[in-house]
Amino acid sequence: MLKLSSRTLFAISLLFSFSVIVLVFATTFTEETIGYILSFNIFFLLLAIGFRILALILWGLRIVLMSRSLGYRVGLLYSLNMVLAGLLAGTITPGQAGGEPVRVHELFRAGVKIGDATAVVIMERVLDGIILTIMGIIIMLMTREMWSTFSTSLIILIIVAWVFLMSFLFIPFLAIRYPSKMKYLILRFISWITGKLSKTRLSSSRICACADTEIDNFFESITRFTGSSGWGLIAGGGATALFWITEFLVASVILMGLGLEPYIVLSFFFQILIAIIMMIPTTPGSSGITELSTSSLYALIVPAGMLGIFVLLWRFVTFYLNIILGTIAGMFIVHREIKTRADNNEEEQEEAEPETK
Repeated sequence: MLKLSSRTLFAISLLFSFSVIVLVFATTFTEETIGYILSFNIFFLLLAIGFRILALILWGLRIVLMSRSLGYRVGLLYSLNMVLAGLLAGTITPGQAGGEPVRVHELFRAGVKIGDATAVVIMERVLDGIILTIMGIIIMLMTREMWSTFSTSLIILIIVAWVFLMSFLFIPFLAIRYPSKMKYLILRFISWITGKLSKTRLSSSRICACADTEIDNFFESITRFTGSSGWGLIAGGGATALFWITEFLVASVILMGLGLEPYIVLSFFFQILIAIIMMIPTTPGSSGITELSTSSLYALIVPAGMLGIFVLLWRFVTFYLNIILGTIAGMFIVHREIKTRADNNEEEQEEAEPETK
């Protein structure tokens, strides 16, 4: 049932994305469109893919630095693999939220306590919020005249998205300021969930007891990030800034491949808005919504005949490539899990043999 549901969500995600791109092509196709497609410089597509991969490496580096500040050693290749696997999970979950549980699980498999792993992943979102907010304020001051060209519905969507993003900034504040109340609320929620899902009270009590310990680890880690492990937060913030700058350069490179100016400042501004909108839990993988917002914003600087090509190429690098790389990363994880289970079964059999004799 779970596999069917995942496949259905994955199909919906692709369907939404393809449908909107086809719609953009249909509404912007002109006589020059074919010429634009044939004249596109493939070198710039390869360069855009290179920037995208570099951005993902920086994401993995952020996890390495933040984990190390808490006393854990997680390899860069291992972190990159969990990032890619998380991107694949994000294609079937609203707001791409599926990546967070994958990264928490993979950090746990690397020897990081669940509470500490959760703190790392949540602080990633917090750093994203801080960096995007700072970049957004700076660029909005530089492009104030652009706001008058936005529709009312787009402005409302941007405001809602920004409020949703800023809500993540309150998580560490509440964890530090009101740890007892936060812990009580979380435990009550976990107790309610396990009571609905667990068949026995014993299993429910064990889950709550484990959660109690991990919540303490989580709050301790959040506190350490603002104290003794603060260097990890600073280093993570630097990696986050480099990640978003590299990520945003992808669109400018594609624009150059189409023979246009890179429009770096405007393109950064548009993508900050798109990145925030993508965080709203709407469609699986935020597909459809992303293509619509991208075409609406870039229509201000991209000729109509080029718009469909631009959206398709940009989404290939930032979305469809996630599926390809994420599938490869997921295969590594599945292979590891199968091997681990086989090894555990062999150990159990070896332990059982002497008792039988």
